[in-house]
Amino acid sequence: MTGTEVVVVGATSAGVCAAVAAAEAGARVVLLEPGQHVGGMTSGGLGYTDVGDVRVLGGMAARFRAEVAAHYGVPVGAYAGPEPHVAELIFRRWLDHPGIEVRHGATVESAEVVDGVIRSVRTTDGRTVAGGVFVDASYEGDLLALAGVPFAVGREDRSLYGEEFAGRREPVPGRHAFPGWVSPFAADPTGEQAGPVLPQLRDVPLAPVGSGDGGVMSYGYRLCLTTAADRLPITPSAGYDEGYWELGRRLFRHWSRTGYEPPAGHLLGLEPNLPGGKADGNSLGPFSLSVLDGSAWEYPTADRQRREEIRLHHLRHAQDLLWFLGHDPAVPASVRAELSRWGLPRDEFADTGHLPHQLYVREARRMIGELVLTEHDLRRPARWHDVVAMGSYHLDIREVQRTWRWVHEHPRPVAMVVTEGYLSVPVPAYPIPYRALVPRWEDCANLIVPVCLSASHVAFSSVRMEPQYQMLGQVAGLAAARAVATGRAVQAVDVTDLQDRLRAAGQVLAR
Repeated sequence: MTGTEVVVVGATSAGVCAAVAAAEAGARVVLLEPGQHVGGMTSGGLGYTDVGDVRVLGGMAARFRAEVAAHYGVPVGAYAGPEPHVAELIFRRWLDHPGIEVRHGATVESAEVVDGVIRSVRTTDGRTVAGGVFVDASYEGDLLALAGVPFAVGREDRSLYGEEFAGRREPVPGRHAFPGWVSPFAADPTGEQAGPVLPQLRDVPLAPVGSGDGGVMSYGYRLCLTTAADRLPITPSAGYDEGYWELGRRLFRHWSRTGYEPPAGHLLGLEPNLPGGKADGNSLGPFSLSVLDGSAWEYPTADRQRREEIRLHHLRHAQDLLWFLGHDPAVPASVRAELSRWGLPRDEFADTGHLPHQLYVREARRMIGELVLTEHDLRRPARWHDVVAMGSYHLDIREVQRTWRWVHEHPRPVAMVVTEGYLSVPVPAYPIPYRALVPRWEDCANLIVPVCLSASHVAFSSVRMEPQYQMLGQVAGLAAARAVATGRAVQAVDVTDLQDRLRAAGQVLAR
């Protein structure tokens, strides 16, 4: 393709929607994807989709839901989401457009920026791609960083925006909280003699409550599982480490002493909640698919080599958790028996060992743009003149860390494992303004960011859902096409015109 006008980085669901929206608006588009798949988490294991208020799901999010229903011959919403391979099939069909060129294996490593305008990007295979407007639709926000656009990572201090739920949280009881009286020390199950801590713990003192510690929500893999007769057996990774799972053994022993035996479904979400009797294995409870040892804190700004190490660490954790729960003698027999009924589907992720190709990066960089969405804008929705989509999912901060602390019991302190960071708070449907998707004028004039958008850690915990990424990707693609067509900076796009075009495409802009 010659004369590229819009360059989209990252074939996440937002990236796919951005590319399609721009092409349907008449722009010539190149979509750069580091991997070999499209759809990000929508096709990468997160089949049981968190949608929030379906009344505000419009545009391409509604279009995707309609095509899922048509594929299975069911009413819209009959399934919470499609099987992973079906999601990718739909996205591939969308991308089969004469105005779109998809390049796989295209990792952006540098950007040429002149006077606040991105001229081109260079990929690791040595190719240079020039364009008029760029869309950073990656989960990591690498292009916005390469362009010199300021960003934030992790939790801010509570005082920065005056948010009630910002900063480090006080550990409290709950489904995702680790129970008391489990020692963190490898050599001392009593928790009385300090020493090296068990694997799967972050051995760093807790920051003061409410302070900004840079912590990000935990990452993990969402696993597609099945009880079908042709399922593939669960096997451990080549480097399965018995010692890595000692924390789990201590947890099960504690539960046994207190008379609690968890159902297997409460550990992994083993319910046939996807078409074809498949289950979307989720991170549930205090010991789950989420990796809470702090490695996710490194990921957003790590180099490619370190990110790959972190990704493989999470993948091995997911695979070996299934093996541990299905085979370790410390796990209740009822859980092991239930796990024996499940395996990996033959028709999912065939080129990645039937394990997902996408790490669930719940949050990474967040742009500091024209307007920063905060907790206040979601809990008491503002009235923005430039609303381009609606959000509705509750504030959903997953666990940030698993660590330990001394508990001052008589006659001497006892160390106990704690998990910290989980939060779930309902919000009404709220508007998302266009200014949250674009940098400040002085930072960059031709970049739009629909995923790592401008929001606080707390606000981002709601916006980060895949259907909202689809809607925001559509906004980014349409706005990019309009900026190219009119020769304007992305900040100067006619928002009224953009809103009219979005409404015509089915986007919901008010509730």
